[in-house]
Amino acid sequence: MRISKICIQLVLSISLILLFLSISVYSQQEDQVREEEREENCSQLQLHSKLSAQKDDTALKVREAANLVEEKGEEAFPEFREKDSKWLYDGFYIFVWNINGTRVVYPPNLTGEGQDVSGLTDFNGKPIGKLFIETALSESGEGWISYEWPKPNETEPFTKYGFIKKAAFGEETYLVGSGFYVEDYLFTRNTGNCEFINATGISLCELMHPERMESDPGINYSIAYVVMDPGEKSLPHRLSNPEIYYTLEGNGTIFVDDVPVSLHKGKLVLVPASEVQYVENTGNSSLLLLVIDQPAWKAENEEIVG
Repeated sequence: MRISKICIQLVLSISLILLFLSISVYSQQEDQVREEEREENCSQLQLHSKLSAQKDDTALKVREAANLVEEKGEEAFPEFREKDSKWLYDGFYIFVWNINGTRVVYPPNLTGEGQDVSGLTDFNGKPIGKLFIETALSESGEGWISYEWPKPNETEPFTKYGFIKKAAFGEETYLVGSGFYVEDYLFTRNTGNCEFINATGISLCELMHPERMESDPGINYSIAYVVMDPGEKSLPHRLSNPEIYYTLEGNGTIFVDDVPVSLHKGKLVLVPASEVQYVENTGNSSLLLLVIDQPAWKAENEEIVG
């Protein structure tokens, strides 16, 4: 009887130990999954918050600079010109105008100080000088202005987003501002400077491919831009993944398993995986297409047929 009780206690003890170990292992697995999810979410948050963080930081610094101007007036101006300070670093700077449009602080080019820039326009002729002043004189006394402006030592315009805030000292009223280039915080691509290659017998460029981007974009698809001359035809080929064609301009025909489907501006065609396909420009002008692959295009996923 005593031996039976001992056996029962032993079995119960072993069962409890096994149960505890199972719970512990399960808990560790759950913790690991949660940690992996947290790291992934943090990675995605970091990727998508760069623009928002820069926007918030720019507005914060402009407001701080405006407070300094309201506190010190012109005595604050030398601080804005001091290199490697919180006001002037890595392309960031604070500018100050009189409310009549005279530029009084311009760290990138001190010779530009004292100029009347009330009539300043952006690359496309947008009257940003007027808009800066109107924003400062608005009811809120602050706001954002979007405009096109070349980067230093470049001629191509980029989108710049500037924050403007009014500041008053004595009888003087100023506008204080700063901005940043949106393309520094978002991935953008222009077909005008895209490098074209020959693929399946036609000319295309990769507008976006996750494996050829500086940081992980959190996507697994690629977009190519295709330009086909009249009469041009791609080689018959198949992919192990689906592929989407979207027609930007022109007219043509896509053949899917030899079945013709017309292409014209605004037309989208989804080609199923493993189907033999090719495109022909049947029009009198260039056929412009966007080609989207999910997952992102890889050479090993494509096979030329015939």
